Amino acid sequence: MNLSFFQAALFIYLLGTAISLAYLVSLQRALSRLGTIALGAGFAVHTLALVLRYVAAGYTPITNLHESLSFFSWSIVGVYFMLYWKYRIDVLAAFISPMAAVLIILASLYPKEILPVAPVLNSFWLPIHVIFAFIGDAMFALAFAAGVMYLIQERQIKSKKIGAFYHRLPALKVLDDLSYRCLTFGFPLLTLGIITGSVWAESAWGSYWSWDPKETWSLITWFLYAALLHGRLTVGWRGRRAAIFAIVGFAALVFTFLGVNLLLSGLHSYN
Repeated sequence: MNLSFFQAALFIYLLGTAISLAYLVSLQRALSRLGTIALGAGFAVHTLALVLRYVAAGYTPITNLHESLSFFSWSIVGVYFMLYWKYRIDVLAAFISPMAAVLIILASLYPKEILPVAPVLNSFWLPIHVIFAFIGDAMFALAFAAGVMYLIQERQIKSKKIGAFYHRLPALKVLDDLSYRCLTFGFPLLTLGIITGSVWAESAWGSYWSWDPKETWSLITWFLYAALLHGRLTVGWRGRRAAIFAIVGFAALVFTFLGVNLLLSGLHSYN
């Protein structure tokens, strides 16, 4: 049953992506709102799929790539709606829907069977560590989207050739503020994710830190975002520099989450 709702969520996310992208090539405001509604419907169905999988599995379903990619997709959409109530940026759905759709499509390519959980994952630290990490990652995904929109909008303004995107994207100050807000929430969550992961590692493997590839890349990602936060707070980084840093940081995050699993072996290879 959970797979049926998972597939329905995939379809709705794709539909929402198509509607939101259609808005970018038109001036029909109704399409923007409809895209946001579709994204919300997909999130509701996706939530039901995750709940049903949790009930069927008997443990937090974030133990393999299918589940992790699905949960990451769900987290990004959930964080989008948390921020939507403050910023009301409908066009942001056109950048979030494709991310959610790509992640859930990737999730659909991996084995979906519910298997007995690996002994090392049978811990109460699993949901604590992973939820902190994924919600933080989702915040950085929103910062990435804001950074991309900032660079597009800035390019149009500097070129003095007002393009089609100009009237659809928010003001530069709004995008910079959104990126900063995501950073200030995402960085503490990433930090808590690393700390809880270290505590879990000590109880599971007898060591807080073993320089496993995923641990190493998590630390690299942490330093990148720490540098961005430090630059914003002490040096006054704003605008273009902060947007580029947010994009680079998210690229490192994606490699930490997916690239390490696929290309490198280590203690986290079961994910």
